[in-house]
Amino acid sequence: MGLLFYLYLLPSLYLMFKIWKWVDEKRDKECYILDYQCYKPTDDRMVSTDFAGQVIKRTKNLGLNEYKFLLKAIVSSGIGEQTYSPRIMFAGREDNPTLQDGIDEMEEFFEDSIAKILDRSGISPKEIDILVVNISMIAIMPSLSSRIINRYKMRKDIKVFNLTGMGCSASLISVDIVRSVFKTYKNMNAMVVTSESLSPNWYSGNDRSMILANCLFRSGGAVILLSNKRSLERNALFKLKCLVRTHHGARDDSYGCCVQTEDEQGRPGFHLGKNLPKAATRAFVDNLRVISPMILPIRELLRYALVTFVRKMSNNTPKGEKKAGVNFRTGVDHFCIHTGGKAVIDGIGFSLDLTEYDLEPARMTLHRFGNTSAASLWYVLAYMEAKKRLKKGDRVLMISFGAGFKCNSCVWEVVRDLDGNVGNVWKDIIDSYPPQSLANPYLEKYGWIQNEDISTFKVPENYLN
Repeated sequence: MGLLFYLYLLPSLYLMFKIWKWVDEKRDKECYILDYQCYKPTDDRMVSTDFAGQVIKRTKNLGLNEYKFLLKAIVSSGIGEQTYSPRIMFAGREDNPTLQDGIDEMEEFFEDSIAKILDRSGISPKEIDILVVNISMIAIMPSLSSRIINRYKMRKDIKVFNLTGMGCSASLISVDIVRSVFKTYKNMNAMVVTSESLSPNWYSGNDRSMILANCLFRSGGAVILLSNKRSLERNALFKLKCLVRTHHGARDDSYGCCVQTEDEQGRPGFHLGKNLPKAATRAFVDNLRVISPMILPIRELLRYALVTFVRKMSNNTPKGEKKAGVNFRTGVDHFCIHTGGKAVIDGIGFSLDLTEYDLEPARMTLHRFGNTSAASLWYVLAYMEAKKRLKKGDRVLMISFGAGFKCNSCVWEVVRDLDGNVGNVWKDIIDSYPPQSLANPYLEKYGWIQNEDISTFKVPENYLN
């Protein structure tokens, strides 16, 4: 009997040991956010209504129809008067950018935000094991990541990734790269640097599909500090639960809806096609199909399956219905949406049946900072934190879209109650948000353009001043 007991005991103990080892090793593969810093440019780079008018006035290729189109676009954009542009705009040289203009724009961001997050975290540059830099529309040699390594004298064995051309969804691609490395190496610190270089990419032509980008994109950036060190778990802000990437580049219409190109006169710019909403919807739906089972409780998935089955059997599917049909609030507490524009926010809000409370962080970020490309998600997250919405155990769903066409999403779990850290970009202005009205003054100041006739229109001397 004693021998038999030990024969049963030993395999049981071995199995328990293997389970404990698996759980223990998994803890070393977690991905934590220790801190993040959103970039706030100086006030002399702020885009007022008057300044926007001056920029439009000196763009000589525009006519009355383009003025009307721009007015309609900016009025309905959801962007306010306190967004930021690169210094080249204020120097009046946007038509003739140099390579140095783009580099200077990025280095101003690096000097501000990287220095702040390193000082606040107490982590030395030599303690950074992984560096991922994503800036889509500028490529230089040495790379921007090399400039950061040189400036902060990082280690010679640092693992470096320099991404370009990934568009507005690049932040989560960078996080995914970090997550993958964390699965292989223990006790690592990572830094993700995300921004967009606008200086070399102003469009000075009159193609409407390319003018639109001038209205939406603004200067910004973010630096995120991540780690898989078990000893830093208690200091972390968020823990990554899951991440899903969807890429529709194999579809020609999706691939061509967001393209950096030249117009018929050879002027470079960023084309936004009319089929962009359709491409975004397709990518979004496919992405949700994958991530939903990861984040929603079984009861909600069963409810959705039952409702879908009954509708199909009874032929009672509502015509024109484009909502997901799933209650995402059963698995998610907060929604961090890419600020691609008012239409993007409205579309996601409708599809997921979100409330104005859910959409407020994205709307306020678009109003205050504009579309800061891949960095926009972190401004939205910072708004939630500054409003003291994020409590321990809450789950935050991030959703981003990018050229390609891509839709990337992930879920973060809040590790501890957050009340807006010292470096929060909203800290000094959060009490004034949301404002009573999000209306911008462009229509009031330039609305008279709508009544002009193209056959008699002539730009007055004080036009747009």
